Amino acid sequence: MFDYLIVGAGFAGSVLAERLARGSGKRVLICDKRPHIGGNAYDHHDDDGILIHRYGPHIFHTNSREVYEYLSQFTEWRPYMHRVLASVDGQLVPIPINLDTVNKLYNLNLTSFEVEKFFAERAEKLERIKTSEDAIVSKVGRELYEKFFRNYTRKQWDLDPSELDASVTSRIPIRTNRDDRYFGDTYQVMPLHGYTRMFERMLNHPNIKIMVGTDYREIEKMIPHAEVIYTGPVDAYFDYVYGKLPYRSLEFKFETKNVEVYQPAPVVNYPNEHAYTRVTEFKYLTGQDHKKTSLVYEYPRAEGDPYYPIPRPENAELYRKYEALAAATPNVHFVGRLATYKYYNMDQVVAQALTLYSKIAGAPRQKTTLAKVA
Repeated sequence: MFDYLIVGAGFAGSVLAERLARGSGKRVLICDKRPHIGGNAYDHHDDDGILIHRYGPHIFHTNSREVYEYLSQFTEWRPYMHRVLASVDGQLVPIPINLDTVNKLYNLNLTSFEVEKFFAERAEKLERIKTSEDAIVSKVGRELYEKFFRNYTRKQWDLDPSELDASVTSRIPIRTNRDDRYFGDTYQVMPLHGYTRMFERMLNHPNIKIMVGTDYREIEKMIPHAEVIYTGPVDAYFDYVYGKLPYRSLEFKFETKNVEVYQPAPVVNYPNEHAYTRVTEFKYLTGQDHKKTSLVYEYPRAEGDPYYPIPRPENAELYRKYEALAAATPNVHFVGRLATYKYYNMDQVVAQALTLYSKIAGAPRQKTTLAKVA
């Protein structure tokens, strides 16, 4: 008899399995339909021995000391500041847009004060920021919006930014200095030996049994358990009774190059050319020393594994129906990106899981400051 059946061995499920087993002495069965633990953060060595992220780049960043210290129990870290270039007008320029982006793009020599004026002169005054288009044109105007954001968003979401909630683009800062870091969080690090090693250590406890390559529906009636923690798609749990919640998916194409370094940055965005949105070179992220290098090209897709909840009012309304069903379902806890239909960063999922554990265990928990979604 298990105290908990946990569905999904990504961040939400693994954190709860660890806390319930090690923190409360509970017996936990954690299962995942994929043949591995780690969820979308799963990494492994490819045929050339290069450490790659199977489901696209996962960069850890957080403002939460609690989340950072919790995960530090299971991994050492390597410092890592993420940087991204965008291919615009035949040049590679920093994104998020900063002082160097503007100077290089327009062949100018503006100061921080002057670039602030540059943005202000071009920004469109809007009474309300409702859409992703509004969020950008209200800060930097229409020309930079067209160069960096409109086509990228169309590829990523198959929708014009004017059709998407402001949250999609408002999370990307606009800078008047030369700060070219993609994130501004207090803790910016990568697991020294990879994410999968971290998950292995997290789940290494005699009270935890792991079953991968297993659909929970095949075992839920066969294996006795008292409660369920569910981290999968909430609409799937209820057999799509109200219809499917819309998601965007991704297709990943990996390529090995017979050089030590191929790109001038960890990630290069392609807003306007190519069918793919960005190209990531993993060795920047992992710090691995290898004579070859591996890249991944990301192609947004309508079908496939659910990655990004589509932030539109009608989708939020549909989710609220499933949320009400979830709240009325006894002995089942819904947690994580897919179960709560929100695009959380990794640290936010960890914080949400720690909050649920505190609620289950009846233990007080310190307030967590979460990083902005990015």
